[in-house]
Amino acid sequence: MTSPQHFDVLIVGAGISGIGAAYHLQKNCPDHSFALLEGRPDLGGTWDLFRYPGIRSDSDMHTLGYSFKPWTNAKSIADGPSILAYLRETAEENNMGPHIRFNHQVSDAQWSSQDSTWTVTADVQGEPATYTCNFLFMCSGYYSYREGYSPEFAGRENFHGQIVHPQEWPEDLDYIGKKVVVIGSGATAMTLIPAMADQAEHVTMLQRSPTYVVARPDHDVIANRLRKFLPEKVAYWLTRKKNVFRQGLVYRKSRTDPDKVKEMLLNGVREGLGPDYDVEKHFTPSYNPWDQRLCLIPNGDLFESINSGKASVVTDTVDTFTPNGIRLSSGQELEADIIVTATGLQLVTLGEMSFSVDGQPVDFAQTWTYKGLAYSDIPNLVSSFGYINASWTLRSDLIGEHVCRLLNHMRKTGTTQCTPRLRPSDHDMPPRPWVDDFPAGYMNRVMPLLPRQGDRAPWLNTQDYRKDIKLLGKAQVEDGVMEFTKPSS
Repeated sequence: MTSPQHFDVLIVGAGISGIGAAYHLQKNCPDHSFALLEGRPDLGGTWDLFRYPGIRSDSDMHTLGYSFKPWTNAKSIADGPSILAYLRETAEENNMGPHIRFNHQVSDAQWSSQDSTWTVTADVQGEPATYTCNFLFMCSGYYSYREGYSPEFAGRENFHGQIVHPQEWPEDLDYIGKKVVVIGSGATAMTLIPAMADQAEHVTMLQRSPTYVVARPDHDVIANRLRKFLPEKVAYWLTRKKNVFRQGLVYRKSRTDPDKVKEMLLNGVREGLGPDYDVEKHFTPSYNPWDQRLCLIPNGDLFESINSGKASVVTDTVDTFTPNGIRLSSGQELEADIIVTATGLQLVTLGEMSFSVDGQPVDFAQTWTYKGLAYSDIPNLVSSFGYINASWTLRSDLIGEHVCRLLNHMRKTGTTQCTPRLRPSDHDMPPRPWVDDFPAGYMNRVMPLLPRQGDRAPWLNTQDYRKDIKLLGKAQVEDGVMEFTKPSS
């Protein structure tokens, strides 16, 4: 029987986090062997999976882009194909192709303390494949690639038209001259509606409750000017610093003075839609700004679609689907040829895999998060999870660098295991949700499955870039909590 192929590090996922992790390993741990196991036939993750009209970033690319690779496109709010091209270019420039194993859907990971080894099982187009590694780096994102979240709607089977979820968008969907109803009010719905409105007869956004929106130009004027006078990397670094500061300032202001931020956001909507539009009903949420993510409207495109009459917003709930559309709880009926259920993602823990340590199944809900990247009593395992209140990549970059520090420390000290352990003084920590102060439905659905955080470092998932620079980037890896050992075989 052939022995499993062994690597020092296995990265699960070749999306934006996985490609970044591979770069950091190549740069900072050149003596470590590694491979990326990707479940899909191509790299890119989110940016390869989603194909719906208008797919784009809802963060600026100077912060969603990598710290090590400048974003040079004139548009800072980029479309999906441009982001995918950026990821492909990153992989090609760093010769990552030979390291990526496509169509490897990882299903199981088993840790042996005696061998200091993870044994990882993947399904490769119906055939099992096994790999071993000393360190497992999960970069598989936070939602299911199998299916999106779709609530049960009464009468769904009665609808004579087509029902589509954005995560499973048909390439041949014809909506030209059709009446379209998009159920949802998140970033996906806000993107779809102006993208479809030009060709559809009419597009209706049906929302149960409003979401905060903010209109911004899709070009960063300062970034484009800086590139004319400064070296590319310097211009990118300055723009990135500017945008990180701005993101943080808005978020902190929304926590300390939510009423002021709310009024600023609503004034922007009134300016975009005019004095006669019912902003109170359709664009004034019941929660404070940044209790959920803000929706970005590049160049005010959603407002333009509404003002032109090609799109409209209805705030109501679904009573039942009918043969010709949707009947609402108010009794109003919306005619539709196509219904798009932009109802969100199905969140999962660590790539929908099963884990065990020395034969014992791991229940991550019973663990404590270590710096928002590792788990109490689980050796040699890190997962990359970005920010929900800022650009994802800001944090995945920090995590990639931190993993390299852990690996280099183990190599230097001759240890083979790094395991977060609670100190005696930590056992009285009050448990808090893995993500605090963010009551979005898609997060609440999965929160009971995620690890807890405590009330002291390093048992925190701060979701704060400034704090994470200290916690992940500057703090010593020997912190009295991360235990470094070399068990005898």
